Amino acid sequence: MVEKKESPHRVKLSDANLSELPAGILTPTYDRADLKPGIVHIGLGNFHRAHQAWYLHRLMQVGLAHDWAIIGAGVRSIDEEQRLKLAAQDYLTTLIELSPEGSRAEVVGSMIGYVPVQSGNGHLIAQMAAPEIRIVALTVTEGGYYIDPVTKGFDAAHSDILLDAANPNAPTTAFGAMVAALRVRRDNGAGPFTGMSCDNVQGNGDILRQTVVSLARLSDRILADWIDENCSFPNSMVDCIVPSTDQKELELVKALGINDAVPVTHESFRQWVIEDNFCAGRPDWGKVGATITDNVHDFEAMKIRILNGGHQVIAGVGDLLSLATIADCMAHKKVVGLFRKVAREEIAPLVKAVPEMSPQDYVDLVVERFSNPHIIDTTRRVAFDGSSRHPGFIIPTIREGLLAGTPVEGLALVSAIWARMCEGTRENGSRIEPNDPFWGDLNRTANEAKVTPKAWLSQHQYYGNLALQTRFSDAFEKWLGLIWDKGVDAALDVYLAG
Repeated sequence: MVEKKESPHRVKLSDANLSELPAGILTPTYDRADLKPGIVHIGLGNFHRAHQAWYLHRLMQVGLAHDWAIIGAGVRSIDEEQRLKLAAQDYLTTLIELSPEGSRAEVVGSMIGYVPVQSGNGHLIAQMAAPEIRIVALTVTEGGYYIDPVTKGFDAAHSDILLDAANPNAPTTAFGAMVAALRVRRDNGAGPFTGMSCDNVQGNGDILRQTVVSLARLSDRILADWIDENCSFPNSMVDCIVPSTDQKELELVKALGINDAVPVTHESFRQWVIEDNFCAGRPDWGKVGATITDNVHDFEAMKIRILNGGHQVIAGVGDLLSLATIADCMAHKKVVGLFRKVAREEIAPLVKAVPEMSPQDYVDLVVERFSNPHIIDTTRRVAFDGSSRHPGFIIPTIREGLLAGTPVEGLALVSAIWARMCEGTRENGSRIEPNDPFWGDLNRTANEAKVTPKAWLSQHQYYGNLALQTRFSDAFEKWLGLIWDKGVDAALDVYLAG
């Protein structure tokens, strides 16, 4: 453990300065100059650096996987800013583990480069086409896979997709760049690579295959067939609570004696479950705690439904009640009561157990993790992009509950709270700033639903035919009406009273 007191001397993070870092800071024991690239990771945010990059770093610490180093990449202009910050510190990252027992810092060195971001993604295509690259991994958010919201198939009509299909050699999306790189690899004899999604999407490997192959088919059917037959897309489940980096995190790393422009804080819990389906080899992540299995589905269902779904259960009401962090939500008697009741009675009964963990035990684990006061995970961050997260984490459980005959009252209340939040004001009258890519549409519909509650459920892109399922729609209408009449606090009282 490292102390949190202010250090009188701060060492700029770099390869040359690793030996100068304060005592207690774990650093790479391997020679980073000897590392060779094997993975390109697109979407190199905090989560990747605290999770996948850490697992690889731990392998390198025991003398393994030195030919699997990471090259970071991105396709947005903001990614270039991140690249420059990381390049200035030799692509090193300080990870700060925060737990009730104290903090611990570790410098991770498994990333050795970052592709310059440019229009047309030429540098990225060339890097992915290099024969030594055997895995292309992604964290591009749950809503970033061009999935049609109604059919759940590939959204071939999206403007980004149409643009890439018309310009396959100068694509704008990560997936278009992958297709272009695979064309070069096929033509040059470099062979396929594994595409590995690390996003919180159930069946994420299958979804990534759908996106890449479908996009390729729009411009080159023969290439699409080659990708489908030769590339692999393993499903995986990733889990670690990683807040965004703000001024507090920057001050924390400075207090430890390190000058790091992009530090990452995280909880002490990590889990990575991976389907063993890699066409060009992989690091032996199982040696450092990852679970390699053919049954990813049950692990990811438990995590997505209870943890990710649980985040959506509490984030909306937390924002409405002006609770700043997820830990604040768990310290609020009614909000934690909402989580426990919905998770135990409406979500967990629809989730299968996995080895060494029952759904009800997982609920207890999530309560413990969400309650960690040292993890400053804001309700605003967790509530962001509800238009992707509710359809991904909440609405599938509603559908299954209706089919199974299990309760959906609490989930209907959660949907009503989302509608109330999208109206744009908190219970104290303060304004909620836009917090969704489709905020304008959601806000207009939320205001219409104040008078006609079922207008919210008429958003078929999210709810499909749930407006016709009276057990759910009647409960939703009741809850939204009560919320607007007496407030969120009163609705929580009614629900918790049973």
